[in-house]
Amino acid sequence: MNNYKDFNNAEISGYQLDKFQELIAKLFQCCQERMQYQCDRFQLPDAEFRCLLLFGDERYLTAKSIAHRMNVVKSRVSKIIDGLIRKDLIQRIADPEDSRVKLLSLTSVGQKKINEIKIFMEDVHGQVLSQMAPDQRQTMLTNLDILKASMEAVKEMMV
Repeated sequence: MNNYKDFNNAEISGYQLDKFQELIAKLFQCCQERMQYQCDRFQLPDAEFRCLLLFGDERYLTAKSIAHRMNVVKSRVSKIIDGLIRKDLIQRIADPEDSRVKLLSLTSVGQKKINEIKIFMEDVHGQVLSQMAPDQRQTMLTNLDILKASMEAVKEMMV
């Protein structure tokens, strides 16, 4: 995969490859800047912010599951969790099925923070979509689905 001429699909021009790499880099940079803004706005370090978002659809998580989802070692997750506990955003609860396991859940303060973050993110994403004509939105969403599927397929080949 070192040479774009080796791809099995239709011929990929140097221009297409360069433009794709440039756009991905710009999108990534934009996402990083937004993430930094969010962290500053909600007064959380990046790792704590990302960890807190994992609780959005989960009632309980374990340190092990957080480490896996964040792709970091468990000792790093322990520091992140300790920071969120000190801020009263999450709490440790003994697992009723296994007293050796500690479950983590949002506190009421944490749930309020998650709700604020969700509202903020919906607003930002709504503003992004509002920059496009209505007919362009569906095309963009379809193309993003194709991009996601393509990236996941390549990721699977890397494993």
